[in-house]
Amino acid sequence: MELFEGLKAKVSGKNIKVVFPEGSDARIVGAAVRLASDGLCHPIVLGSREEITRVADEKGFMVDRLEIIDPKEYAEKDAMIDALVERRNGKLTREDAAKWVENVNYFGTMLTYMGLADAMVSGAIHSTGDTVRPALQIIKTKPGVSRTSGAFIMSKRNETYLFSDCAININPNAQELAEIAVESARTAELFGIDPIVALMSFSTKGSAKDPIVDKVVEATRIAQELAPEYQIDGELQFDAAFAPTVAALKAPESKVAGQAKVFVFPEIQSGNIGYKIAQRLGGFEAIGPILQGLNKPISDLSRGCVEEDVYKLAIITAAQTLI
Repeated sequence: MELFEGLKAKVSGKNIKVVFPEGSDARIVGAAVRLASDGLCHPIVLGSREEITRVADEKGFMVDRLEIIDPKEYAEKDAMIDALVERRNGKLTREDAAKWVENVNYFGTMLTYMGLADAMVSGAIHSTGDTVRPALQIIKTKPGVSRTSGAFIMSKRNETYLFSDCAININPNAQELAEIAVESARTAELFGIDPIVALMSFSTKGSAKDPIVDKVVEATRIAQELAPEYQIDGELQFDAAFAPTVAALKAPESKVAGQAKVFVFPEIQSGNIGYKIAQRLGGFEAIGPILQGLNKPISDLSRGCVEEDVYKLAIITAAQTLI
């Protein structure tokens, strides 16, 4: 895949430290071994060395190139707890902070926050909430971004698109949807996808009237004001956004219609359904979700992922550190 060959070249030899909290999972260990062997990142795998070695031996992996940290035996845990208490700014006692870092996702997030890792990939055996919550509490969102969102790179042969938000926000309001659109344009640009952004609806340019259409119209206006450097338009039905022949009939004045590469869904239900239809019926590979809008790169795997998904999402996450 051309996208990943370019990303491999970008991250190769940079010694980007990516922490993987789920060291007991064979998919994680296998991907980490490959990443280290290929020189694409410096994997930090969390868990007991005995357990990680056992998982590796069962699959025939060699873990000699992996950095393994056992949170239970971490020598600098007191410094980590102090840093967490300071970061929470009076919202967390030291006793509670000590309990938090017993959780591998909090431990990995703190390594990233403290600069001991550059990025984190989790979610193979944890829910999205278990991965995102520590990121929001510790890494936090970038200035001007009120919340994170989850994007998928959708790829099939020479076709590559970005779908967002398919993972995090249940029903964003117009301001939040606009921020998601802008962050999605930036994510697309980072990965060599044309940042031509369509905000999805069941209506195209006033063909239907409803408050849920009004939200998309308002989000489009806000997004265009926030980031005039990008081509952003809505509200557009998927066919009008994707197919030039339909665009010519439904939205002839739009510079985005028929050309879109980034598809922003109005709420999580349609986004989640949409990417899975493309994946299962359309044969697209879905890599993500990539968490957008955070101060440092954190990515959330699907629990149904395979080793190849972990490998590729780690490469994507490592590339985000080079912005």
